[in-house]
Amino acid sequence: MMREKLTAIFQKSPYGYIGYIEELPGANTQGKTIEEARSNLIEAVHLVLDANRRLFEEEHRDVEVIKEEFGAITV
Repeated sequence: MMREKLTAIFQKSPYGYIGYIEELPGANTQGKTIEEARSNLIEAVHLVLDANRRLFEEEHRDVEVIKEEFGAITV
C-alpha cells in the first residue's frame, strides 16, 4: 500500500491564517482561524487534483494512453 505524506504549512497573517501544501504547488488557501484554513486546504488539494486531471484530459484528447490506479492519499 502506498502512503504518501503531505506537509501542510500555516502562516499567521493580519487576516487570519494562510495555508499551503509544501509538496503540491497551487494547493493554498486562507482562513480566519487555523481550523478554517485547514478545512479550506483539504478542499484546495481536491480542487488542484481535479484541475490537473482536466488539464491532462484536454492535452491528451487525441493521444492513446494507458491509465491505471497508482495509489491513494487519504486525509
